[in-house]
Amino acid sequence: MANKHGDALDRRPGTTIEADVLVAGGGAAGLAAAVTAARQGCRVVLAERYGFCGGGAVAGLSGTVCGLYAASDRDSGPVQLVHGFVDEFIASMQRRGGLSAPLRYGKTWTLVHDPLIWREVADALLREAGVQVIYHATVAEVLADGDMVRGAQLVTTQGKVRVFAPVTVDASGDANLVAMAGRDTTMGDHGRVQNPTMIFRLGGVDVPRFLAHYGDDTIMPAEVSAAIVAAGEAGYRLPRAKIWLFPTTRPGELLCNCTRVTGADGRELNPVYYRDFTEAEFEGRTQMREYARFFRDTLIGCEQSWVNDSGVQVGVRQTRQVVGTSTLRNADILAASKFRDGIARSPWPIELHSGSRPRVEWLLDDFYEVPLGCFVPATGDGLLVAGRCLSAEHEAVASARVTAQCFSYGHAVGHAAALAVRGAARVRDIPGEDIRALLNRDGAQLH
Repeated sequence: MANKHGDALDRRPGTTIEADVLVAGGGAAGLAAAVTAARQGCRVVLAERYGFCGGGAVAGLSGTVCGLYAASDRDSGPVQLVHGFVDEFIASMQRRGGLSAPLRYGKTWTLVHDPLIWREVADALLREAGVQVIYHATVAEVLADGDMVRGAQLVTTQGKVRVFAPVTVDASGDANLVAMAGRDTTMGDHGRVQNPTMIFRLGGVDVPRFLAHYGDDTIMPAEVSAAIVAAGEAGYRLPRAKIWLFPTTRPGELLCNCTRVTGADGRELNPVYYRDFTEAEFEGRTQMREYARFFRDTLIGCEQSWVNDSGVQVGVRQTRQVVGTSTLRNADILAASKFRDGIARSPWPIELHSGSRPRVEWLLDDFYEVPLGCFVPATGDGLLVAGRCLSAEHEAVASARVTAQCFSYGHAVGHAAALAVRGAARVRDIPGEDIRALLNRDGAQLH
């Protein structure tokens, strides 16, 4: 007998796949995890909700590969500190003309990428590694046997797809599978997260004139912040005054990271909640047009500019974090903490987006490390995490979430998954020191 709202129903035939490793999410971390595990001989399935890989870098159009280079007050040029899988990805992007030279970003450097070429490079890496990719697939439920995660059920246009695997990697960015499995999570500073942003590309820019006036630092000078404040007083609606504008690999184009997407009630919107996520999309596109109008009316070189692209969705900086067997602390960042089981390094600053001026705290001439335990849920087994939903405190996430580090996390987790599949240990018992040795063998330079 049906309840008063009716019964849930899906009569489409289902499909079952047997794999060694299931990776949910095709961002930088998911891509690296899937390719690495497949190269170790594992049968890997990668499920991605879009029709392409890239996550926040492509769907969110973050547009940069941040976290590669040392920060310093000395004008020593870009010094790369992060290596491994990211080197291979960068080389592939460069061969296809999809990556800029290093651009100054305050006290450090970053790279701007072409999101279309990112998709193609990811496709090629996955195909060459023999990963079974399922695009346009959403994880609906995890499959579990007691405390052991055994895979996940996907929803596709064809119908439900059950993927059974002894190791599942949550590379969703939002710790979705962790939450589905009932593992513990945290969220921001007592539930308050960094605001999302709508990143867009501005075409028709006279980039040489723009650079000649504003300089080569992609963090805009005080002159621009003051103009934004004045414009706000004159009727423009520009909630963020400190902004970042990056020349891209395409002629006459700037990548614009400038919006501050908050709710109509002033709250920092949290994309975990569907109403907040939807409101963020509306508000993000509204702000995009207002900033583009301001640039066209005010900035030198932008007089004939127009919006030629935006993120497929708002860029999400923070939602859930897994509670892991280790946790990256706020203090670990500026203390440049190192760990015996460190499987990734980062020189990136704490970049906290809240209020009209993002707060940046630099780690100069050094780096910190992230332990493997930040990607291992504190309870249960069969599940690993890769990407920005690592176990970390609120301000630590504001540093550890960026692209180069996500490649490193996925590289490490792919090796951990492969070791578990081969029966070397349960995922929660794999020594981080062993993964560190494997990463060094792959050129990660974590010595």
